[in-house]
Amino acid sequence: MLRRMIGEDVELRTVLEPSLGNINADPGQIEQVIMNLIVNARDAMPRGGTITIETKNIYLDQTYVRHHVSVTPGPHVMLAVTDTGVGMEQETQKRIYEPFFTTKERGKGTGLGLSTVYGIVKQSGGNIWVYSEVDKGTTFKIYLPRISEAADMLKHDEIEFNLPQGTETILLVEDEEMVRHLAQNILESSGYDVLTAESVEDALRIASRPSVSIDLLLTDVVMPGMSGRDLATQLQSTHPEMHVLYMSGYTEDTIVHHGLLEQGINFLQKPFGPEQLLVSVREVLGQTPDENQSRLFR
Repeated sequence: MLRRMIGEDVELRTVLEPSLGNINADPGQIEQVIMNLIVNARDAMPRGGTITIETKNIYLDQTYVRHHVSVTPGPHVMLAVTDTGVGMEQETQKRIYEPFFTTKERGKGTGLGLSTVYGIVKQSGGNIWVYSEVDKGTTFKIYLPRISEAADMLKHDEIEFNLPQGTETILLVEDEEMVRHLAQNILESSGYDVLTAESVEDALRIASRPSVSIDLLLTDVVMPGMSGRDLATQLQSTHPEMHVLYMSGYTEDTIVHHGLLEQGINFLQKPFGPEQLLVSVREVLGQTPDENQSRLFR
């Protein structure tokens, strides 16, 4: 999946520790971290380059701790993503984890990618550091506490076998390319017909086609130009039978507090895995008109 995301002009290298230690984290969230960092690295190399993913067992000693706030000494697992791209100046580095901060042009990103990465790393008890030089590239290093417990066995085959399928048409509206491609791949592999839009304008244009019938609108809440809620309201005037499922990197409480959604509306929080997405989509599509937009999916 990563190779498909980065394109043919970017080389993907891996330098992986053969006996890497275990960490206590959600596999789906770690995948989200990796994909977000890879997408940022690719965007920093518009003319191509190299992305290197590295893993290593590391011991953070007192010397390291004295120079890095909130770090606990001890054994850790390091995950590093390095690109050979345009790099960042110091002022940009200070703000990269702020929600909605982005250096991309308008309509090309919401600035939630690195904010999401930061939140997941902190939630997992780890730390993230960035080193970058303008015109030379960037390295993100994530340190997660190493544990001695054995890892649980993931039952991919059993999970995938039991995932719900469908044949309905879904309009997927998401301006973050990584999330859009991930959701599209999951939905199409489960039988759905997926129409993708990277902006509100694209979504309105697709929905206006005479032959288009939309069973479900799967849309990000926060997007440039128009909120997902306003988009759904506008589309439901011409597609009254359309179900709606909202998604966001923000929690439901934050979204409701800022007035972007109503309490109890159909909502799926990012990051999500294939099972969460497919179960949520299937349940929303199974709702009656009175039930539509009345459930929360975590």
